[in-house]
Amino acid sequence: MEFPVDVALAELVPQLPTGPRWWYEVKLDGHRTVLWRLAETVRLQARSGRDVTTPWMDLAVAGMTLSPGVVLDGEAVVVVDGRVSFEAAQARAASSSARSRELAARHPALLIVWDVLSLPTGDVRGRPYEERRALMLDVVAGLPEGSQIQAVSATEDVEVARVWYETLAGSGVEGVVAKSGRSPYRAGRSSSWKKVRHAETIDAEVVGFTGAAGRPRALAVRLPDGRVALQRLGAQLAAQVAAALVAVAPAARGRAAGGESFTAAESGLLVEVLAGTTRHAVVTVTRVR
Repeated sequence: MEFPVDVALAELVPQLPTGPRWWYEVKLDGHRTVLWRLAETVRLQARSGRDVTTPWMDLAVAGMTLSPGVVLDGEAVVVVDGRVSFEAAQARAASSSARSRELAARHPALLIVWDVLSLPTGDVRGRPYEERRALMLDVVAGLPEGSQIQAVSATEDVEVARVWYETLAGSGVEGVVAKSGRSPYRAGRSSSWKKVRHAETIDAEVVGFTGAAGRPRALAVRLPDGRVALQRLGAQLAAQVAAALVAVAPAARGRAAGGESFTAAESGLLVEVLAGTTRHAVVTVTRVR
């Protein structure tokens, strides 16, 4: 493996999948971080591939207790007053070398690990998740007591995962990630990894679409705060809204909050959406009202 590595990503879904060999992990609100234990040093990389060793130097120091050749994937988090604080993680990630040492002395970081990509014996990304998790737990178990590198909480029981989702939001848990026990570690977004974030159900007005009115690919919806978000549609929902859209004359082009353009159409149609309650402005259309 060569630095940096392309990381695996989870597909956003409105509810947890169920069935044989699904595993569920708590999703903490921090910074995605891959730790590389090299022959003589440790390097840390962000999701983008950027080297972020300097602001997370305390984690790099903790990583020196690992065997050379180990590469771990996880989330760098900072706990403040008993709660995982994204603001504190953001401050650390943006800090200079001197400032990061001050912040680390006040609130040491943790690397919450959920995967192992490589061992001293070689690359293990092709092995199933269940095998990689067992290998990762062995790696973490060999670390000194009180290490800043810890394993993520995981369960095969979907009911336990739902309890986590419903009760831990106030502690900095932003959702749950589900992973197929059969899945290899594959770069990019995969249907074998799915994530559910905390959200609330609200009604939103449809103000436009992309694609043809009779076969819309996405809807532009206006949220109660005035923000316009664009959301891709599945075939069933697209068919439900198409009849309403073809009856409305399209107006000028519009632009969503993320910069995407769409065909504006004041349809009067309302849809129910899941709008993210965390820092992520996630909007998922669930049904037509």
